[in-house]
Amino acid sequence: MNWFIHTIGSSIGKKLLMAITGLGFCGFLAVHLAGNLTIYGGKASFNSYSEHLHALEPLVTIAEWGLLTFAVVHVLTGAVLFYQNLKARPVRYSVNKSAGGRSLGSRTMPYTGILLLAFVIFHLINFHFADRTVTTIYAIVSGAFKHPAYVVVYIIAVAIAAVHVSHGFWSAFQTIGANHPKYMPLVRTIGTVFSLMVGIGFGAIPVYLFIFV
Repeated sequence: MNWFIHTIGSSIGKKLLMAITGLGFCGFLAVHLAGNLTIYGGKASFNSYSEHLHALEPLVTIAEWGLLTFAVVHVLTGAVLFYQNLKARPVRYSVNKSAGGRSLGSRTMPYTGILLLAFVIFHLINFHFADRTVTTIYAIVSGAFKHPAYVVVYIIAVAIAAVHVSHGFWSAFQTIGANHPKYMPLVRTIGTVFSLMVGIGFGAIPVYLFIFV
């Protein structure tokens, strides 16, 4: 147990936790997006998807607790790493260069992470914890996206998620030891494609509901 605590307490251990939980969230985003795309099939299709999830409630509950655990670990570990980086370099460089392959995603990871945490809470309150006793999830979602402000907020949020994922995806593979010159270009490409899928896939849904439903 001591070796485990020592490993987790080290900088490398914290980065491994960030990588594992981050990849877990990438998997969740892929599954969640696949389910959300059923909304293009109409009210019956999306409600059927929701009812199917409800029928799997014991498994869904376990998955939700797992995601909550991952979220706590990811947020707290990220906050600690961010603080340690600031403490190690209290004075920022006067010139912010993009040397070493730095990108918008890598430079803004802590800030996009904070914004995403706020959005997730907002999203859960509006949809996951919404009262469905006298309505359906389709009615809740389609009704919410009849308001332009909701559409704008969600588009901005998924754009931020795409930027966050664009760096986090390949960085996670690098952290777990997959940093091979032969494979990393492919991993980076997959990460870019995945981030675009997240941004466009989730972002198109509120636009579609606002215009066509």
